[in-house]
Amino acid sequence: MNTEPTVKKRRRDPDASRAAILDAARAAFAERGYARATIREIAQRAGVTHGLVMRHFSSKEQLFIAAMPGARDLDDLMPGSPETLPERIAQAYVDRMENADGTDPFIALIRSAASDEQAATNLYLAMRQRSIDSYKTLITGPDAEQRIDLLGAHLIGVTFSRYVVKKGPLAEMSPEHLVRQLTRTLRNILLNDC
Repeated sequence: MNTEPTVKKRRRDPDASRAAILDAARAAFAERGYARATIREIAQRAGVTHGLVMRHFSSKEQLFIAAMPGARDLDDLMPGSPETLPERIAQAYVDRMENADGTDPFIALIRSAASDEQAATNLYLAMRQRSIDSYKTLITGPDAEQRIDLLGAHLIGVTFSRYVVKKGPLAEMSPEHLVRQLTRTLRNILLNDC
């Protein structure tokens, strides 16, 4: 009778590894915030190596964007007419932010700016590039990048007033009223000449 323990062969499953990394990242970012969570901690939680995390996501910013709601939702907004894009963005943004648990990329960006300027810059640049890549399919023209930047700046400002500071007229609006106001301003930013 063989008494040696059988060694299980490790089976490589990229999809399972990616899912474990994303779950671990969501938990780490929720508990520690963007600036304090580390790739090593996330890898340990996921039961993978630091190198595997970097192979899947290339940077902490890309991992954050993949793990958190927000940028992932951009692809769902793109199908449809450019004329209805402002309504789709406004509704999706308000729905997401009203149910956010403090880990939304916009909130993380604002909080990181207060504690770690370099982390905030890196996160902003990754979020900006993701937005440009998504929106450029519908927002065209020589000033498309400027309008996409204005969209981001506008939503960051609304996020700060309503969801971080939580004071003033924006914070007091009903979600439905906020959707209507955002639709109006986003229509002006996205569909009119700057």
